[in-house]
Amino acid sequence: MNRRSFLRSSVAMAGVLSTRLRAASQVGALSHATLQAGDLTAVVGDNSAEGEHRAGYNGVWSLRHAAGTRSVFVPAVAGLNLEHIVTGEHLDGDSKLFFEPRNAPMNFKQLSDSEAELHQPPTPTFHVESWTRFRLVAPHYLDMSFRCVAHRPVFSRGYLALFWASYINAPADKSMYFLGGLDKQKSLWTQFCTQWHNDQSTVRHRDDAFEMTFAPDSRDTLFKSLSRFRFDEPFFYGNFDDLVWLVMFDRAAGIRFTHSPSGGGVNAALQTTNPAWDFQFLVPKPEVMKEYSFRVRTVLRPRCSREQMLAEYQKWKAGR
Repeated sequence: MNRRSFLRSSVAMAGVLSTRLRAASQVGALSHATLQAGDLTAVVGDNSAEGEHRAGYNGVWSLRHAAGTRSVFVPAVAGLNLEHIVTGEHLDGDSKLFFEPRNAPMNFKQLSDSEAELHQPPTPTFHVESWTRFRLVAPHYLDMSFRCVAHRPVFSRGYLALFWASYINAPADKSMYFLGGLDKQKSLWTQFCTQWHNDQSTVRHRDDAFEMTFAPDSRDTLFKSLSRFRFDEPFFYGNFDDLVWLVMFDRAAGIRFTHSPSGGGVNAALQTTNPAWDFQFLVPKPEVMKEYSFRVRTVLRPRCSREQMLAEYQKWKAGR
């Protein structure tokens, strides 16, 4: 190769490299993406503001079914939103501590047309690092897998809990439904709709005897307020317009359901509140630098019988 050809080749290679670097920079700066598979379209993103979506809400910004007319989640906020890291301390004062996962830096990466991941480096106060992966699966599934590592021993009360909020977009029926009941009551389909925020909000599994303790005289919270109801199978569902949203977990141990009738604020046009259909992942006696994880599959489909929902759960359980 002569000198002139070499220079032309070098300039061309430099141009390609520059283009690739710019593309990588743009990808790294992305805050969200639209995913699609089967009947579902979702927008997954970090804590950034974009259009009507407000800053401080991560996870699934929007989730729509082809047969529906609107997103299940309140447009300004999100669903499957990592909201709290709970150790029993830092409940009062700065809301950025109370809602640390919503305020700490978070990185977004699109993995394919149907999959994306959120990575949150160790947070400033609780020092928890996490990875949340979302994947749409035809015809109507949204899978979430979560992993976390605590980098420092911040759990003086002997537990680490994480809390996810899903702000539902003004459904006519604000209830969560699950199989369970009161202590010593046989398992029945149970309708769970709290009357007020922070009042008998959290449902534990029938075998969950762990008592979370908290700093004295700290604020009221959804995760501190326990319901007398217990669940038997690790799934719940709610009705949304002509659809049903079913949320299933890969285990019962450590999972808690939580409800608020108004956690998502008010829908002025429909003159009603936006409920929150939430859940928690509790780790007793956590260890520093040990990875903890769990998986969720949600189903958004036209309304169906409870037998069909049970079949969805059994099919997923058998295939895990």
